Amino acid sequence: MPSFNKKLIYKNFNSKKRFKIIGSAHNIPEIKIKEKQNCEEIFLSPIFKTEKHRKYLDIVKFNLQALATDRNIIALGGVNTNNLNRINLTKSKGVASISWIKKNGLK
Repeated sequence: MPSFNKKLIYKNFNSKKRFKIIGSAHNIPEIKIKEKQNCEEIFLSPIFKTEKHRKYLDIVKFNLQALATDRNIIALGGVNTNNLNRINLTKSKGVASISWIKKNGLK
């Protein structure tokens, strides 16, 4: 679910198939909304500088926001070959980078 979606009707979502509800957030209030929507994992972005966004979290702010929840946090935004090792310093359970995967492929 995108970060701008603030409706709480998803917490009663039932389906015969097992779906993981994943949300996107940019700050702590949005993380709390995603918790109320029962998102199992939350993409927190942007962690590093990107062409689209002037503001980014960097490692310290990312970790402080990740401590605000007990859900799995996935780092998103600005991840590339140069700063991939810096991800190990974060409290993220995973990483996502569309442009890096398009450029390098899945290995």
